[in-house]
Amino acid sequence: MRVSHNWLQELLPSLALTPAQLSARLTALGLEVESVTEHGGSLAPLKVVRVVQLAPHPKRDKLQLVTVDLGGSTQQVVCGASNVPKPGGLVVLAPLGTHLPAVGLTLTPREIGGVLSEGMLCSETELGLSEKSDGIIVLPENSIEPGTGLLQAFPEVRDTVYELGITPNRPDALGHVGVARDLAAALNLTLTLPGSGKNGILPTLDATQLLHIDNREPARCPRYGASVVSGVAIGPSPSWMRWRLTRLGVRPISNVVDVTNWLLLEFGHPMHAFDLDLLRGKRIVIRRAQRHEAFTTLDGQARTLNEDDLLICDAEGAVALAGVMGGANTEIRANTQDVLLECAYFDPPGIRRASRRHALHSESSHRFERGVNPNGIAHVLQRAKGLLFEIAGARAVSGE
Repeated sequence: MRVSHNWLQELLPSLALTPAQLSARLTALGLEVESVTEHGGSLAPLKVVRVVQLAPHPKRDKLQLVTVDLGGSTQQVVCGASNVPKPGGLVVLAPLGTHLPAVGLTLTPREIGGVLSEGMLCSETELGLSEKSDGIIVLPENSIEPGTGLLQAFPEVRDTVYELGITPNRPDALGHVGVARDLAAALNLTLTLPGSGKNGILPTLDATQLLHIDNREPARCPRYGASVVSGVAIGPSPSWMRWRLTRLGVRPISNVVDVTNWLLLEFGHPMHAFDLDLLRGKRIVIRRAQRHEAFTTLDGQARTLNEDDLLICDAEGAVALAGVMGGANTEIRANTQDVLLECAYFDPPGIRRASRRHALHSESSHRFERGVNPNGIAHVLQRAKGLLFEIAGARAVSGE
């Protein structure tokens, strides 16, 4: 389990321990710190700069000469990115002498095609902020003063990540809130739980008209929570969310999917998002599989089920292997607008059997088979709806 110091600080505003002190305290609480990794400190020299002039390279067709304003002075950089903005756009400059650990590069004076490049315009990948990127970082015009340090403009770039060895009897520590709760008790600090954002001002949908839930296995699924969020605009998550997810080992996908992963890391409670328009009959049926029933999970694998497998179904067939992995037939698409959010409690032994039977270990099954908090479902759903209002433009929501 990777834990972010910044995230713990947000949950415990009065936390005042150094990484070394915090590591010792966590280990003393039974949450053994196996490693500590500092992120972003080497990026202190980087600056946000404004593009003032673009010119083609005199000898290299695919390169441009980019003159940038550092806040009172200018310099020229040779750049091959295809997304360099027109004059006025803001980008991130690594000056000469900067070391970029993510790519193992220290910038030195260098001539490219006979032209001296006085630094490098950087992508998120080159800064270790994401696994892949389509070009250099481009920021909204006039959003930041040229010459501002990257760490000053985006403090979240710098963080310390702790790798914790969580024993099976501590499922509560598989989320940042659980770890913070332990620290709050040990250090007599106030725990500030994440709120629900601005969700309260949204129009409320009548969920009973949008969806019917039929739970035929209450012993295997004692609690099933669902909410509908309408009018989302699928797109990339904001940088603060993408960068933190990446740092904690989760690949950002889209704002809706990223919110479900954010809640998993925040509360340790898995969620799943379905495209509501792909749910046939607008029904959710929780039932056991039939013998030899076929189902294709999100990883593209066709699986043969047995009568012990618990399924989440719509009116015609399976849409998720409960507590383990969703199906490809209802996944979030680029044109998804209405989303069904699922947050449930499943019987741990049943999830453990399914995970082992199908050799399918996921972040969700890891938590469900150890036990999640059944009383936290309503709060997790409310938090997810608030985030989707904030970063995905949701216009209306339903209750649990």
